[in-house]
Amino acid sequence: MTIVYERPQSLTEVKTHYCPGCTHGIIHRLIAEVLDELDVREQTIGVAPVGCAVLAYKYFNVDMYEAAHGRAPAVATGIKRVNPDKVVFTYQGDGDLAAIGTGEIIHAAARGEKFTTIFVNNAIYGMTGGQMAPTTLAGQEVTTARGGRSPQSHGYPIRISEILATLDGAAYIARVSVHNPQEVVKAKKAIMTAFQAQLEGKGFTLVEVLSTCPTNWGLSPRDALTWVSTNMIPYYPLGVKKALTKEGVASA
Repeated sequence: MTIVYERPQSLTEVKTHYCPGCTHGIIHRLIAEVLDELDVREQTIGVAPVGCAVLAYKYFNVDMYEAAHGRAPAVATGIKRVNPDKVVFTYQGDGDLAAIGTGEIIHAAARGEKFTTIFVNNAIYGMTGGQMAPTTLAGQEVTTARGGRSPQSHGYPIRISEILATLDGAAYIARVSVHNPQEVVKAKKAIMTAFQAQLEGKGFTLVEVLSTCPTNWGLSPRDALTWVSTNMIPYYPLGVKKALTKEGVASA
């Protein structure tokens, strides 16, 4: 019998707490597969966020820290500087990274800190009840904007990857999605590139992953995947925002 599916060693055998249709589980698996394929599980340290992925330390079979809300980049900076031989990553949502943690992530990238961030963007605060996030789309209805986000009142959604791509310390910045199998394959390649760049000491790397939140979007799991394609991707276009160069210095 041919084995076509196995749990990656970098994932624990623990049932996750995520809602049905949430794509955090897919993203977890992609990270775990990359760590396994790079054979770095025993030297990896992850930093879990505050948000829906607050229990990520239960799911990744690597050493993990829990950071205060938005402070994962600061924690990761300390870990990597003290242990430069370790593979360090943060796993953060948009409420964590793009709101209270904006300053942390921008300055980590500006300094060229040599860790990797996986940024999960589902355009909403998930764990705390569906409030408006910095990434919430214009017109999108949330619990704190029942009539939809108004750019005139609330400002425009923030494109984090494009902002970080302008910083010299950022070595590789990409935006991917996991709303269909083809994009899942591309997402894994981007995550692999980010971790490989870290292993080569090339600087700060980040992969933004467009994700679903069926519960707070008020959609079925299937419709939530479609919503990513029809609503999120037009505003948050996929692709590499800053590519690696042979010399290790990134270019926009």
